[in-house]
Amino acid sequence: MGDSVFNCCYVPSQPPGEEEQHRFRHTDIMASHSASISPDKRFIIFFDFDETIVDETSDDMVVQAAPGQYLPGWLKDTYQPGRYNEYMQRVLAYLAEQGVTESDLRSIMEKIPASPGMLTLFQFLRNRSAHDFEVVLVSDANTFFIESWLRRAGVRQLFHRIFTNPATFNKNGRLVLRPFHSHECQRCPDNMCKQVVVRDYVARRTQERGRPYQRIFYVGDGANDFCPALSLGPRDVAFPRRDFPMHRLITEIHEAMPGEFKAVTVPWVSGEDVITRLRKLVAE
Repeated sequence: MGDSVFNCCYVPSQPPGEEEQHRFRHTDIMASHSASISPDKRFIIFFDFDETIVDETSDDMVVQAAPGQYLPGWLKDTYQPGRYNEYMQRVLAYLAEQGVTESDLRSIMEKIPASPGMLTLFQFLRNRSAHDFEVVLVSDANTFFIESWLRRAGVRQLFHRIFTNPATFNKNGRLVLRPFHSHECQRCPDNMCKQVVVRDYVARRTQERGRPYQRIFYVGDGANDFCPALSLGPRDVAFPRRDFPMHRLITEIHEAMPGEFKAVTVPWVSGEDVITRLRKLVAE
C-alpha cells in the first residue's frame, strides 16, 4: 500500500517521561478547558470536527465570505503539502483585507450542517451516566470555527477538552491562526499530529486517575484521523466514516499488514451507527 502507513508516528503506549510531561504542559496551554473532569469516567471518546461532527470542511466553507465566494488563483497557488495551516493563515489575512468581519465568519460557521445522526449521538452521550464518557475533540480546524459551531448547536458543554489550532482576532479584526504544536511525525501536517495529542492526553489522564480507561473510542473521517487510530489497543474502537480516507487507510493496512491495526473497526454513515455499538459496549 505504499509508504503511508510506515511513515506514521506509531509509538506503543508508555508512562510519560520528561519529554511527554513537557508536551502535557504545552497541551494544557493550547487546549480549551471546561470544568474539571470526574476521575471515574469509564470510557474516553475522541471526535474529529470537519466532516465528522459537521458535514463539511470549515476551512472550505469560509471561502463563502470571500468576494464572489472564491479565492484568487495567486492565493490558492501558495498552498504547499503539509503546510495547510500556513496557507489558511494567508487565506484569513486575505479575507480581512476584503473587509470580512468576525460576525461574517461566525455566521458561516454556525450554518454548517451537522453530519447525519451526529446531534443524536451527542444527545446519547449527554444522557448517559456521569461515570460513562469523557468527551474530547481533536481537530486541525481552529478554536474560533469550532467554538462558534458548538455553541450555536448547543453542545459545547458536552466536550471536556478541545485540542485544535489557536485562533484569535487582532486589533485590526483579522482572525490570526497559529499552529497547535510541532512534532516529528512524517505522516501528519507540520502543525498537528493527532496521535501525539491522543497518546499524551490518555497517558496523562491515566496517571491522574490512577487507572486506565476501560476502552478508548475515536470517531473520525480523514487521513489525519488514521494516525491516532493506530495507537488504539484491541479493546478500543475506531469509528471511521465509511468510504472516507480514514476508512480506506484502515482497510489497506488490514490487507497489507494483518494484525498491525489493533482496534476494532466500526465504519459509520450516521452517528446512530456509533450509538448502536456504544450501547452494547457500555452494557458489558
